[in-house]
Amino acid sequence: MLYLHGIGHFYPENVITNRFLSDLDIGSSVEWIEERVGIRERHTVLPLEYIRETKNRDVRAAQEASLYTNGQTAAAAALMALERAGIAAEDIGMVISGSSAPDVASPAEASTVAAQLGIDVPAFDMNSACTSFALQIHFLSNMNPGALPPYVLITQPENLTRCIDFSDRRSACLFGDGSTAAVVSLSVPSGKIIDATHFDAKPSCWDKVSIRRTGHFGQDGNAVQGFAIRKSTDALRIIQAANPSLNGHLKFVGHQANLGMLKTVCERCGIDPENHWHNVECYGNTATAGAPGSLSLHWADLKHGDHVALVQVGAGLSWAHMMMTVKEHS
Repeated sequence: MLYLHGIGHFYPENVITNRFLSDLDIGSSVEWIEERVGIRERHTVLPLEYIRETKNRDVRAAQEASLYTNGQTAAAAALMALERAGIAAEDIGMVISGSSAPDVASPAEASTVAAQLGIDVPAFDMNSACTSFALQIHFLSNMNPGALPPYVLITQPENLTRCIDFSDRRSACLFGDGSTAAVVSLSVPSGKIIDATHFDAKPSCWDKVSIRRTGHFGQDGNAVQGFAIRKSTDALRIIQAANPSLNGHLKFVGHQANLGMLKTVCERCGIDPENHWHNVECYGNTATAGAPGSLSLHWADLKHGDHVALVQVGAGLSWAHMMMTVKEHS
């Protein structure tokens, strides 16, 4: 059992609209994008003029052009999480980070997040790409409470547009930048209780989704789409079977790959639109920050008696899910 005290998000100010992508002349109209993936906008740490002029042909140049580092965007999300938790950065005893595209190979990116927050505490990375948030939650949930400090900060900085080839419409229309962070504890209770977690993977399929060092994002789109739908559906059905009394009342937050994929999962599992929390249409696929970003955007909507199923799938190939219960807490 793990307690969630606060969660936060950060999206950079530059917005890539479907009209912007259409004007890049890469064979994608506004209508094609909206019908194909259900995404209207996505945010980016890159200057729009840089994308327009270069289409990001050189990912090394994108690092230089970026307006933010991963450490900065993760810290911005962390400040929101800390405020919602009602604690200060100095109360954090450990920082864990995970990203699909870290800024540095060494040291651990969590060190850059802690440095941005001005705290000197143990910091390390726990990364499984698009499932990093759920991976971090799963492993912390299974640890001895006495082995951890009272408050742990987990972060998920995802600034994937720096790795996108904007001459390739297959990926250019999908991805956006966003970062999330959460304050969790094994020993200090809160009203948001994560009481069931699961993580698994099929490493033999690791090459279906990858970002090579100094290279662009690449994936086997059809294979990954089918995998995402199957594993998300299976995970949600497992949660439903374990909680039959919640039929019709379970909130669902899925991996924000595209809106069509999410709607298919909801149709197969009987999730009504009002119980489906998503943000992909406004922010695009933000990898592991997608699902926790949706939860963060709905933070004020959480009320006593709510049950939230969060499901993530992604590179590795990996999949994970968790169940959160909301209760009154003084």
